[in-house]
Amino acid sequence: MTDQRIAVVTGANQGIGYALVEELANRMNPEDLVVLTGRNPERVAAAVAQLNRRANQARVEGRVLDVTDGEAVARLAGELGVVDIVVSNAVGPLEPGTAAGEQVDEFVDVANLGAQYMLRAFGPRLRAGGRLIVVASSLGTLEQLPEELWGRFDGVSLEDVEKVVEEWRAAVHDGTAAAQGWPEWINLPSKVAQVAAVRAVAAERRERDLAESTLVASVCPGLVDTRASRPWFDDFSQAKSPADAVQPIVDLILSDRVDPAQYGELIRDGKVVDWKPSTPL
Repeated sequence: MTDQRIAVVTGANQGIGYALVEELANRMNPEDLVVLTGRNPERVAAAVAQLNRRANQARVEGRVLDVTDGEAVARLAGELGVVDIVVSNAVGPLEPGTAAGEQVDEFVDVANLGAQYMLRAFGPRLRAGGRLIVVASSLGTLEQLPEELWGRFDGVSLEDVEKVVEEWRAAVHDGTAAAQGWPEWINLPSKVAQVAAVRAVAAERRERDLAESTLVASVCPGLVDTRASRPWFDDFSQAKSPADAVQPIVDLILSDRVDPAQYGELIRDGKVVDWKPSTPL
C-alpha cells in the first residue's frame, strides 16, 4: 500500500467544488493527489493551472468527466484504482421561471444519476479509512415531502431510490407529479433522493466501514454565494463564500476518527441533520 492519498472531487472547476479541491490540496501532503473533474476541458485546465501555482500542497490533476455518463465514471474509477476521498459535488442548472418538465432531465441526470454512478463506481474502490461524501442540502430531509411519500425513500436500497427517481421524473413529464404529492420545486425531491441514496449505500457497508474508520455520509454546506444559488435567493447577507462553506466539510473529511452517530447521515457544520421530523407533521 502506498502512502499517497488520492482524492476525487466532481463538479470542481468552480464554486463549492473548486473550493473543496483548493482546501483539500492545502491540507493534504505534497505526495498526495487531488483529482479535479468537470465537463468543460478548458475550465478544468484553467482551474488546475490556478491551483498548482502554490508550493507545499498536494498535487492537483484535472480529468474531464461527465458524471451523467456511467461508463465514464466507471473508467475513471478503474484508472485510479483505489481512492481515499471521493466527493460527489456536481449539480445541474436550475432556473426560476422555467417549467419543471423543461429542466428536470438535466438536473436529475447530474445531481441524482451522477451521485448514484459515483457511489456505485467508487464505493468498492474506497480504501479502508476513506471518505465517500455526497454534497447535498438540508432540503434533503423527509419533512420536505408529504408523509405519504416518506416510505419511498426511507429504509430502502439504492436500486429502490433509483427506481423512484425515474418514476418521479416521468410524473413531472406527464403532468401527474403534483397529484402524486410531489413538490413543484424539483430541487426538493432531488435532494431527498441524494440523501436517501447515501443512506442506502451506508446501510449495506456500516459494520465493515466503522471497523475500518471509513465514513460514508452526505453533507450540507448551507447557503453559499455561488452562481447556481444566486437566482433563487434575494438576501445573501448571511450567505457563506465557497471557501468558508467548505471548511467544516474538509474538517469532517480529514478527521482522524469517525463518529458512528454521523455515519450514513446528512451533516451540516459538523452536526447531524435529522432525516425524519422528531414529531409528526
